[in-house]
Amino acid sequence: MDILYQSGMTWYYKGMLEKSILLKMYKKEGKSMQDIADHLQYSLHKVAYWMEKHKIKVRSHSEATYLKRNPNGDPFKFRKPKNMKEAWLYGLGIGLYWGEGTKANNQAIRLGNTDPLLIKYFIDFLATFFGIQKRDLKFGLQIFTDINPNKALDFWVKTLRMDKSQFQKPIVTISGSVGTYRKKSKYGVLTIHYNNVKARRLLGKVMATLAQW
Repeated sequence: MDILYQSGMTWYYKGMLEKSILLKMYKKEGKSMQDIADHLQYSLHKVAYWMEKHKIKVRSHSEATYLKRNPNGDPFKFRKPKNMKEAWLYGLGIGLYWGEGTKANNQAIRLGNTDPLLIKYFIDFLATFFGIQKRDLKFGLQIFTDINPNKALDFWVKTLRMDKSQFQKPIVTISGSVGTYRKKSKYGVLTIHYNNVKARRLLGKVMATLAQW
């Protein structure tokens, strides 16, 4: 048999795949079964056979997709508040999401509002307790036809101190008889997007835990 793979002082050969090698490549290094097959010059069928033989649990399709999109692990890290000031921000952030967030979407954290201060607080909440990088946030802007799109976009970019590339093209809605709401939405409704299913699930669990108190 031809020598195929070496780990430490141990040599491995075609026709066998040690459990330790599969665990290292699949679990620790995050390679897919196809990646392992290509690297070791095995067929995908044989890798799958040894995975089953060694009783190594295979990732679901959604888990595999998530890992492919986040090869370096989760782009966030949750922590609890450390002092009273942080506890205030933590409670505010949970309350804001409870009242203004899009709970129906289980793939992303989303919150929309017309108040820039409220938006700022929620961004600080995500950055402080979830370790979310502000550069990873995306923003959607909805405005009426009587609002200048460029002026509205510039307002949010400067107020939030975000890069313009993080903003999607504004969605324009035909102006109608909306009463005082138009005065409140001078620069439109801004929605924060953080597209990470695990972060969304974690926030959902935090809310569910608080709801039981």
